[in-house]
Amino acid sequence: MLREHKRQLYWAWMATDLAIGTSVFISLVFQPALQRDGFSEGGVALAALGAVVCLAWPLIFERLGVYASQRRESLGGLLGSLAAAHALGAMCLSAVAFTLDARVAPLFPFIYAATVFGLQGSMRVVVFSVLRAVRRSGGNFRNVLIIGAGPRAAEVRATIEEHPEWGLRIVGYVDDGGGEFVPRVPAEEIHKLMDLPTLLRDENIDEALVAIPRTMLPFITPVVRECALVGVPVTLLTDLFGDQLPPPRVGRFDSLATLSFAPVHHNDIELGIKRSLDIAGATAVLLLTAPLLLLSALAIKVSSPGPVLFRQVRSGLHGRRFNMLKLRTMCMNAESMKAELLHLNEMDGPVFKIKDDPRVTLVGRVLRRFSIDELPQLWNVLRGDMSLVGPRPPTPDEVCQYVGSDRRRLSMRPGITCLWQISGRNEVSFVEWMKLDLEYIDNWSLAEDVRILIRTIPEVLRARGAS
Repeated sequence: MLREHKRQLYWAWMATDLAIGTSVFISLVFQPALQRDGFSEGGVALAALGAVVCLAWPLIFERLGVYASQRRESLGGLLGSLAAAHALGAMCLSAVAFTLDARVAPLFPFIYAATVFGLQGSMRVVVFSVLRAVRRSGGNFRNVLIIGAGPRAAEVRATIEEHPEWGLRIVGYVDDGGGEFVPRVPAEEIHKLMDLPTLLRDENIDEALVAIPRTMLPFITPVVRECALVGVPVTLLTDLFGDQLPPPRVGRFDSLATLSFAPVHHNDIELGIKRSLDIAGATAVLLLTAPLLLLSALAIKVSSPGPVLFRQVRSGLHGRRFNMLKLRTMCMNAESMKAELLHLNEMDGPVFKIKDDPRVTLVGRVLRRFSIDELPQLWNVLRGDMSLVGPRPPTPDEVCQYVGSDRRRLSMRPGITCLWQISGRNEVSFVEWMKLDLEYIDNWSLAEDVRILIRTIPEVLRARGAS
C-alpha cells in the first residue's frame, strides 16, 4: 500500500510542477516587459519554449532526483537539487530561445526559472514539514526489516530512533547467530533466515536493511533472493567493506552491476553546468580584459627582455600535465636562480614562495599585486586544462612530495581561484591549504563556486597574501 502511495505521490508532484510551470510560463510570456518586438511572427519559437517547459523540465527533474524519495533527505538537499534542476532548465530554455530567435527578453528564461523555483520550493517546504510532523506522530511510516542483530544492527536501530521524522518502524531482525548479538537488540525480535519468507509475507515489509559484519557476507545472497521474489527493496550499508572507504556509486561493467568507490561522486549534470559556466565566464572575462592584457604585454616587453608569456608545466586532473600560462613577472633566468634562493622559502611543505622575491621585475610586482598575471589562465580554462574555481594546479615536483591524502586534491580539475585564494593565500600554511582544497572537493556545489568567485574580487583588490 505504501509503495502505491509512493507512486501516486510521484505523479502528483510531477503534475503539480507541470501545472505551476505552465501557468507561470503563460503569465510571464505575455508580460510586455519580458517581450521583444511583439509576437506577430514568433509562434513557432514560443511553442518550442513551451515544449521545453512541459517536456524537458520534468525530465531534468527526474534526472537530478527531484522526484526521488525524500524521506531520509534533508530540506537543504531537497532545495539544492531543485535549484540545480532549475539552473539547468533555464540554460536549456535560454539556448532554445537564442537558437530560434524567440521574441522574449534575454532574461526571460532566468526570471521564469526563479519564479517557478520560488513557488515549487515553497510548496516543498510546506509538504516536507507537514510530512515530517506526521511521521513524528506515528503516521506515514515504513516497515523496515533489519538483516543482522549485532553491533552494526544496533547502530542502525539507534540512528532510526534518533530520526523519528523519517517514519521508519523496525518490525524485526534476521540473523542466524553468525555474529555477536547485543543487548540493545531485543532477543524476541530476532528471527532465523528460514523465517524470512514468512516475515516478508505477513509483515508488509517496505525495505530490508542489511547491517551485518563482513564475516556474514554469504548471508546476503539468500536475503536478496527472497526479497527480490516478493519485490521488497534491499538497502546495503556499504561500510560493510570498511569505514575508510568512500561512498560507492552503482554502475555497469557490460552486463554486470558494479559498485564504484571514488573519493567523491559529483553529479555529472552539475559538472556539465560547471564546464559550461567555465567556458562562458572565461570567454566574457577575456573579452573584457583584452585591453588590460594588451597594456600589460607592452609593459612587460618594454621593461625587460624575454617573452611576454610564461609557460610552466603543472599537474592537472588526476596528475595529467599541461602548460599553464601566465604573464611573465620574473627575469629570464628565474628558474636557474631558484636553487640559490631555497633557503629563503617562506612556505612549509613542498611549495616554494618568497614574499619579496628578487627575481620579480618591477612591472611583475604590479601585475602580481592585482593578480593580472593570472589572466592568461583563462585560455587554459577554455582548453579544459583548468576551471574557474578549483584547487590551484601544483608543479610536478610538488606532487612528488605529497604524502597521505594530499594527492586527492588532484581528483578535481584545478582552478584559477579556490578557497585558498580567498583565505589569505601565502598566509595559509601548507597543511591548512591542503585541508581547504579537500574541503572544497568533498563539499563541492555550483553555489559554492559562485560564492568563491564573488569573494575572489575583493580579495584580489586587497591583495591579501599576494606575492
